[in-house]
Amino acid sequence: MSKNRVLIFDTTLRDGEQCPGASMNLREKLAVARQLGRLKVDVIEAGFPVISKGDFSAVQSIAKQVKGPQIAGLARCVPKDIDAAGAAVKPAGKRGRIHVFLATSKIHREHKLGKAQDQILRLAVEGVKRACKYVKDIEFSPEDGSRTEPDFLVEVCQAAVDAGATTVNIPDTVGWAVPGQFGELIAHLHDALPEFQSGKAIISVHCHNDLGMAVANSLAAVEAGARQIECTVNGIGERAGNAALEEIVMALKTRNDVYSGYTCGVATKQIVKASKLVARMSGLPVQRSKAIVGENAFAHSSGIHQDGIIKKRETYEIMDPQDVGWGQTELPLTKHSGRAAMAMRLRHLGFKLTDEEINNVFSRFKEIGDKKKFVYDDDLSALVDGQMTKVPETWVMEYLNVTSGNHTVPTATVRLKKAATGRSKKETVLEDAGVGDGPVDAALKAIDRLTETRGRLKDYVIRAVSHGKDALGEVSVKVDFGDGDLVTGKGASTDVIEASAKAYLNAVNRYLNTGRRKKKPRKTNGQP
Repeated sequence: MSKNRVLIFDTTLRDGEQCPGASMNLREKLAVARQLGRLKVDVIEAGFPVISKGDFSAVQSIAKQVKGPQIAGLARCVPKDIDAAGAAVKPAGKRGRIHVFLATSKIHREHKLGKAQDQILRLAVEGVKRACKYVKDIEFSPEDGSRTEPDFLVEVCQAAVDAGATTVNIPDTVGWAVPGQFGELIAHLHDALPEFQSGKAIISVHCHNDLGMAVANSLAAVEAGARQIECTVNGIGERAGNAALEEIVMALKTRNDVYSGYTCGVATKQIVKASKLVARMSGLPVQRSKAIVGENAFAHSSGIHQDGIIKKRETYEIMDPQDVGWGQTELPLTKHSGRAAMAMRLRHLGFKLTDEEINNVFSRFKEIGDKKKFVYDDDLSALVDGQMTKVPETWVMEYLNVTSGNHTVPTATVRLKKAATGRSKKETVLEDAGVGDGPVDAALKAIDRLTETRGRLKDYVIRAVSHGKDALGEVSVKVDFGDGDLVTGKGASTDVIEASAKAYLNAVNRYLNTGRRKKKPRKTNGQP
């Protein structure tokens, strides 16, 4: 590997998923991981295996099914964590990586861990050595590295490298750093360890965006000697998020006059596709003015700008939008299009579906085709997302009728079907009506009563998936069912009320399948 090759370590599925309400199921994580593979990132941090059976399964499945990138599992310097990570990444073979971390800053040592420097050193060495029993590719992170005393940081990094770590990651865990200071810290570390100078080990950085400097800090670190950047698609993550992958990659490419000689292997034309997929799977929409991937990133409304673009694109565009995946021609399908044409278009969009899944999508495609003149690529993506986000359907909506108006109390009648379970050989069909402040509120109250749940809507996002007055509406909701955890639900339809009801019912089904349900007695008379 070239000494100026910058590795892209994507942690969308681990740190990105820690953003409240952004949790994804296994199918969604696999879809994102496959797209990250097409994006050609160097490392995918697939999860934190020890925290749940779901996270373990996700890391293991990605290690089995996604080829190309290294597959990493996160672990504290604790035996059970490391053992779980080792088992989860085992299917990746030589591409498996264990990422161990341990807090090192004074504030963390004294107030979180209650440990002295010598104890931290011992735990770090023990953690790295234990990880070496499972894989050869070991990454060590001194958590809160940017606030760790520089001399102690050098000491703990040297100990980790001596124990077998091949990558040392310096996290700016709380977004404390500023570019000049952070660059000096990385340079100090690079000069202090011969292994970094020889290439036996490399420095990585993991920057958070609390002060809006995550990307700037990451690039400053590269100039100071770091050769791996940890980042997420769309910059999602804990609190204010992480360094945005798309901004880092395009800064290195676009400003190669400044970052001369630095290269990365990312397939940039896959960036927009990755951004849209992560936004849909996480339920976190991209800000319109977001650099690189926002809807307005290459939009020009000023007459002066438009005139300049017409005469020569480079007058007001420093990047070609097609280089990141914008501006590709769409061939809209219609209701007359057949299954083969739809399947071919799905393959072109990068979806890998079974025949059964294609049939399910095609059935929904025909329904949408009857309501719309054209079915665009984004419409298809939304239909596939609906297939991917499916959870075991405890309840299925069979009927929805809404009455609303400025002189009418909004009323929704909902009919739900529940499949036969246990000893019961009959399916259950229930129907009820609800009233509310509006048609959506009325529908959600009816669903609550029928499913014997009580959800509080904490977030509601609706967007037009495609173009025109008949555009498919996609609704994403985040619901609190009383345990403080947010459950994401998604639904799509040309009718926004139907899409809202579908999204809420999707969240209800997710909640019911977690086993966290606190059952409430069903009220059959009057409003709750």
